[in-house]
Amino acid sequence: MTYKSVNKTIVFLLVLLFAITSCKQDKLTPAKEADLLATIKKRGKLVVTTNYNSIEYFVYKGLPMGFQLEMLKAFSNHLGIKLELLITNDLASNAGFLAIEKCDMIACNITITKERSQAVDFTLPILQTRQVLVQRDPNKTKDTNNKKTAFIIKLADLAGKTVYVQKNSVHFDQLQRIEKLIQNRIHIIESDSLETEQLMELVSNGGIDYTVTDENFAKVNKTYYNNLDINTTVSLRQNLAWAVRHQSDSFLLAINSWLRKFKTTSQYQMIYDKYYRNPRSAYMVQHEFYAIKKGKISKYDKEIKKYSKIIGWDWRLLASLIYQESNFRPEMVGWSGAFGIMQMMPETARRFGVTQKSSVAEQIKGGVKLKIVLDKLLPKEITDPEERIKFILASYNAGFEHIMDARNLAKKYGKNPNIWTNHVEYYLKMKSKPKFYNDPVVKYGYSRGYETYRFVNEVLERYKHYKNIVKK
Repeated sequence: MTYKSVNKTIVFLLVLLFAITSCKQDKLTPAKEADLLATIKKRGKLVVTTNYNSIEYFVYKGLPMGFQLEMLKAFSNHLGIKLELLITNDLASNAGFLAIEKCDMIACNITITKERSQAVDFTLPILQTRQVLVQRDPNKTKDTNNKKTAFIIKLADLAGKTVYVQKNSVHFDQLQRIEKLIQNRIHIIESDSLETEQLMELVSNGGIDYTVTDENFAKVNKTYYNNLDINTTVSLRQNLAWAVRHQSDSFLLAINSWLRKFKTTSQYQMIYDKYYRNPRSAYMVQHEFYAIKKGKISKYDKEIKKYSKIIGWDWRLLASLIYQESNFRPEMVGWSGAFGIMQMMPETARRFGVTQKSSVAEQIKGGVKLKIVLDKLLPKEITDPEERIKFILASYNAGFEHIMDARNLAKKYGKNPNIWTNHVEYYLKMKSKPKFYNDPVVKYGYSRGYETYRFVNEVLERYKHYKNIVKK
């Protein structure tokens, strides 16, 4: 495909998106869209599409991290609702999700342009950056090919050069502007299989000669590709923002009001510094348990995958539980005497042949066997597989007996004893109050139910992050 036809494809995508957005107004009137904030709050969940890479969203040593993730958590906490992420790693797909109302917002570092503003409304800028050319530093690299790669200092030097960029990125458009400026052809190749991070790696190892990316992103990645040069700027300073559908007035106003204040806080500065100015970022990306590159969550993935099959769980769910219990630290001993990677109580562990001297594999196997027992103890009326998982997690944390008490309370007060969220979980939290733990239907007394409520939510939320980034 020629560079001109690729450009037409991008224009077509923008026009198509605008048309879809316009057509959707027959279904969602402007008045309803203007009340999007109320709809989101009533739903109790903010649905956002974003991308994963070494800065925005990733998993490191089992912990979900990233600039966008922390910003979105801060915003959803401000609204008092939960956060759900959809991952595509493709701006056109992100825009498609937004257009068909599969999400409420695109939360990536999207460069604000006049063309894109026809399809979406942008928030206040989150960051500013310039676009830079990424090339090898001749003083730090010896080219092994027959011809020496030209080092680009001036934009005019790009004439006749081949530059790779990520598909649907703003960098393609900027290179086309440079073509007009220098009145010479640049061979622009859009990659639909490689992201900017991977293109930078290819430049570093000599696979390609040039790519273009945002300066703030390039600075972080340069720390672990130290033979790269990013000093040739190819654009003026540009604003980066989130995007919402047209006529999402109340929601856009809420985001902008929050951003205006949040960007002045020490919390925002801490998040920014953590991901854009932290030299540790280079170490994390090269680490064995940086999940995007290595596909690993922990050093015990092999054992987790093996024993998760016994209970029929996704291994990433079991990994999330283990992270919650011990942060993958088999030497850990809790205040209550629970020990090991599964944090089993000594008496329970002995039932399954596990001691503090047991291997990690034996500890994981013992923990899985306990979950099988809990699954068998749970009433058959809990038929939904996802609900059973919640009940198993809760029983593992609080003890099966306390969960049965909470089910009895739910039944007594007209809630569904077979549904965890907003039903049984509510009465487990109430078991810390005398009125409820002294109730005649309660046999096992007081429980710190809120801890178990949080335990279940955090395990399942982390599991979603693992599914977003780590292959099954």
